[in-house]
Amino acid sequence: MKIVGISCSPRKGKTTRYALEHCLKAITEKFPEVETVIIDLAENKVGGCIACGHCTKKLECSQDDDFNKLIPFLSDPIPAGMIVATPIYLSAMTSQCKAFLDRCVMFRRNGFLFRNMVGGAIALGGFRNGGQGSVIQQVHASMLAQDMIIVGDGAPSAHFGGCIWSGPPDGIKGDKVGLQTAQNVGCRVAELALRLAS
Repeated sequence: MKIVGISCSPRKGKTTRYALEHCLKAITEKFPEVETVIIDLAENKVGGCIACGHCTKKLECSQDDDFNKLIPFLSDPIPAGMIVATPIYLSAMTSQCKAFLDRCVMFRRNGFLFRNMVGGAIALGGFRNGGQGSVIQQVHASMLAQDMIIVGDGAPSAHFGGCIWSGPPDGIKGDKVGLQTAQNVGCRVAELALRLAS
């Protein structure tokens, strides 16, 4: 079973990647039978969808960028879960995140291939109340359009997802509560994916 994490920051190896690694590590520690993979959009050029219609009949995009090389990670086999992590830019997901989610329309167009995949989201803001919840809901909306099954961070907090603040004096590492919500999202995605597979 595979769960894929999408790091949607334009900055390579920074807080979003750290939070996602923290999340996926929690999965493999609790569920060693689950494989985790990270797709880091900072290492890939993924433009927005241009609505050309090329992908309506096959898993292939007309654009000559790195999204085409990501398709095998997302389709062979279809992951059991996906966790999207994005920093907050002007109260919204990053343009990289939006571009990635829009380009995944091909999986919807070719038979709703993400149907019943378990989805979760993590949002990182420079302020404690920087819009993390609303950005997570933006990501959830795209997942619901794929007929995915959405989870939050589970009990005991049971909110929308991983809500992280990067503003403490020692940065993201100082937000123990936020990092715990990221871990909880990962474990909740894996827990439900395993249950659905059994």
